[in-house]
Amino acid sequence: MATRHHARLAVVSLLYAFDMGNEKSIINADYYLLDEKIRGKQNEFAKSLLAGVDENRKRIDAIIRDNLQNWSFEKLGKVEKAILRLATYELLFTDTDFGIIINEAIEIAKEIADPNSPGFINGILDNIKTLR
Repeated sequence: MATRHHARLAVVSLLYAFDMGNEKSIINADYYLLDEKIRGKQNEFAKSLLAGVDENRKRIDAIIRDNLQNWSFEKLGKVEKAILRLATYELLFTDTDFGIIINEAIEIAKEIADPNSPGFINGILDNIKTLR
């Protein structure tokens, strides 16, 4: 049975695919989610997160840009960008507890990103959470 962690990981994967040029990844998310065995409530959760990030991408990217210190948005890795986009969306547009969102982002970064990414992501999200 899929958990919210699995749903978030799938959303990060779909955002990454979109950023890599697969513009149909968001449109065809249903197929990917079913393939990853994300069903029921977790499927709805994943789709709501994906739609939220997609609808608010420009604002989310601007917020991430404003909170990068000594780093440019363009230099961010695509995996890190996907994780930050999802977490920023959750921090600013949902009622989920800050600790859960940041912890999930760090755990996902540990699983799929560069070894230095968890601390980097934590620092950025710690600044962004004050905007809620």
